[in-house]
Amino acid sequence: MSPFWGRPPRDGPPARRTVDCAVVTAADLLADLASLDRTLGSIESVLDPAGKRVQIAELEVEAAAPGLWDDQDNAQAVTSKLSRLQAEVDRLTGLRGRVDDLAVLIELGQEEDDPGTLAEAERELKALQGEIEALEVRTLLSGEYDQRDALITVRSEAGGVDAADFASMLLRMYLRWAERHGYATEVYDISYAEEAGIKSATFTVKEPFAYGMLSVEQGTHRLVRISPFDNQGRRQTSFAGVDVLPVTEETDHIDIPEQDIRVDVFRSSGPGGQSVNTTDSAVRITHLPTGLVVSCQNEKSQLQNKAAALRVLQSRLLERARAEKEAEMRDLKGDAGNSWGSQMRSYVLHPYQMVKDLRTNHEVGNPDAVFDGDIDAFIDAGVRWRREQGER
Repeated sequence: MSPFWGRPPRDGPPARRTVDCAVVTAADLLADLASLDRTLGSIESVLDPAGKRVQIAELEVEAAAPGLWDDQDNAQAVTSKLSRLQAEVDRLTGLRGRVDDLAVLIELGQEEDDPGTLAEAERELKALQGEIEALEVRTLLSGEYDQRDALITVRSEAGGVDAADFASMLLRMYLRWAERHGYATEVYDISYAEEAGIKSATFTVKEPFAYGMLSVEQGTHRLVRISPFDNQGRRQTSFAGVDVLPVTEETDHIDIPEQDIRVDVFRSSGPGGQSVNTTDSAVRITHLPTGLVVSCQNEKSQLQNKAAALRVLQSRLLERARAEKEAEMRDLKGDAGNSWGSQMRSYVLHPYQMVKDLRTNHEVGNPDAVFDGDIDAFIDAGVRWRREQGER
């Protein structure tokens, strides 16, 4: 019985189907699957699904308590953690089941010399490789705040109107990335530029490990293109900055005395519903000791905007405290404040098309896909690079 791909001709030995000039056999698939099985086993040893099941059982008891919702904040924390742990265990269990089923499928195709079955097995193997590699990156996120939601600020830098337009492109890129994965987002504030694009925008990605993943996006991004705002059609280089912070939790104990803040209210600007633009509901908070300024105009009520702005301020103060703690242990390489010196990714639309990460050297030739949220490969490469650099 032939282990090779392809339908045998009427006369002669079975044909071999080649992929990328290499012979693909059931034995090849089984070898690749064995390697994938070892990778999944390493992931399971780190993520500890058995331990998570114990936590799930304990949380289920808490969630079933009659007075759970007497304390809504605690109830939300319990149910949220329960949902997250259950999703992680289900994901691991599902992948383990698919790996086991795939071994059976490959052996079946080998025994029956069925190229259709082996082709199906090859497709499933490729799909599993992508999912397991993505999950493997999760095991590299071991920083103190990596499990948190992410608070992202995108701002235009050098380059005038092109920079403001570029900042809006990056904002859409990250929101599309979150949408592709089904991650919830909330935009707190957008400051629109006069001609086009945005001056800045602040939003959250509400997903466990969002901070760990997106923190590698922090830095200055550079765009090279023929400016759509230049009547002479000249090439323009513009810059936009991305800041990524962990969202604070109650356990962080970031105390902000009322006397340390100044709260200003103002009328929201930019696109919005009637109540957004006709009432003084937007809130700007200035932290007097540090000079930090945050604002929120996403919600309809002034109280909601103030609460959201305080959350943003807490995240920035938490990051400030973290940076100060690190500074005690080693000299921090300061943010150069120079767009050319601190850039981390380059997006080139002219004279050729390429997006390249300047730290990892990962690059792709399809900027349109990247701007539409296809940035997983850049994030994965960034996380692996950071781990290699020993930054965590």
